[in-house]
Amino acid sequence: MAIDALTASHKAVLDGILLKIAGVTAGDIGGMPAYFINKRMFACIANGGVGLRLSSNEAANLQFSRGDVVAFQPKGMPSTREWVQINHADSADYANDVDVLNASVAFVRSAR
Repeated sequence: MAIDALTASHKAVLDGILLKIAGVTAGDIGGMPAYFINKRMFACIANGGVGLRLSSNEAANLQFSRGDVVAFQPKGMPSTREWVQINHADSADYANDVDVLNASVAFVRSAR
C-alpha cells in the first residue's frame, strides 16, 4: 500500500531520529509505518501525525499542555490512555520532540 507524501515525509524524519536508538526497528502495522523496541510498537505514523505510547500520566500531561497533542485514534479506532498523537504540518518539527520520542522508547522498553 502506498503512503501519502506527508506520511513519507514524517517517516523520513523519524527514521533519522529513531533508528539511531539501539534496538529500535521500523516496520508496518495495518499499512501504517511503525517503530518497535523489543518487538513491541511504541510509535506509529497515522492520521497525518505520530502516535506514541507513554505512561498514562505523561500522555495526559502532554494532551493538556500542548495544542498539537491529541488522543491517538489510528484509522478512527479508539486507543488507550497510553497513546497520544503529535501533529506537525512540517515533518522537521518532530526533531523538537526528541525527548518525548525517547520517553516513549524508554516506557515501552521497560513495560512488562
